[in-house]
Amino acid sequence: MNEKLSRPQFNQMDTTEKQTLMESLAARYNMTFLDLHTFDRWGQSSTTGIFEKDGRKFVFVPGDTVTLGWEQFAVGLNQESREELEYLFREWEMERDPEEMIRESMAPVRQAAIGPMLVGRELEEINWEPVKMDDPRLTVHPDWLKEFRDFAWSDSSSLTLHQSARIERTEKGFQICIYNHTDYDALLAMLENRGFSLPTADEWAYLCGGGCRTLFPWGDGLDYSMRLRWFEDMDEDENRPYDMEKPNFFGLSIAYDPYMREVVQADRLTTCGGDGGCNICGGLGPFLGFLPCSPHCKPEVQEDKELNGDYDFYRPIIRVENHD
Repeated sequence: MNEKLSRPQFNQMDTTEKQTLMESLAARYNMTFLDLHTFDRWGQSSTTGIFEKDGRKFVFVPGDTVTLGWEQFAVGLNQESREELEYLFREWEMERDPEEMIRESMAPVRQAAIGPMLVGRELEEINWEPVKMDDPRLTVHPDWLKEFRDFAWSDSSSLTLHQSARIERTEKGFQICIYNHTDYDALLAMLENRGFSLPTADEWAYLCGGGCRTLFPWGDGLDYSMRLRWFEDMDEDENRPYDMEKPNFFGLSIAYDPYMREVVQADRLTTCGGDGGCNICGGLGPFLGFLPCSPHCKPEVQEDKELNGDYDFYRPIIRVENHD
């Protein structure tokens, strides 16, 4: 790897050097370099470039050799997490060691050499396509249009017709989308066609945890002072983001909602960063609910190739090739 593109060396470069390097990457990959920004979170930090391409924001993430996977607590569960698990074990009348139970969901410990990448900062929807109200694919469904009209007069913020169409209220009016059935191969082909890839499971684990040895990037237990999606009433402040959704130390919004599975590159459809909400739906509480968001959680190989627009999302990346 070009030394400058690996994390230890990259982090030691001064601003001018970084600026020059970022400008050369922008030129090479036909992106607009916006600026350098420092992201500091959970004991890790990086000052890196933010880019724009096709209306998407990307960050440069340097490569590194890291240990991934999990087999034991680095620090130990905090009291609230321990109490939550003990309560569940009592409910289930189970004698379990929390560490042993968590280990069953985690990928094995391994060393991984991760190359440098330009990474989409946000997760993106797969199956939903924005359209205009007069799109013929909508107008052939008068029943959909009637539902949209009823919605327009209601107080609701959005209406979804299952795997068909969706309308959302925005500041500028209404955003309408239709649902396209698609599969894993089609997604990979579409990305490749545009010069993008998906991260592999190991690359994803690095983007999410940065090589942390704790269960989550911030520690071994759940931090209950964080505003957690699905476990907090949003009425007081609708616009305040959930804590896990804010940019991490690489500047990425990643693994913040267990209902959202992030599709990764593999031999068959594989997802990381969520379980489609299975644990939360099963009433297992915040700790086990968010466990699938751990960078070390076993990637989930899905049964078939069909992507589910309600649960499957993707993050485009560009692997930076070595040019000395």
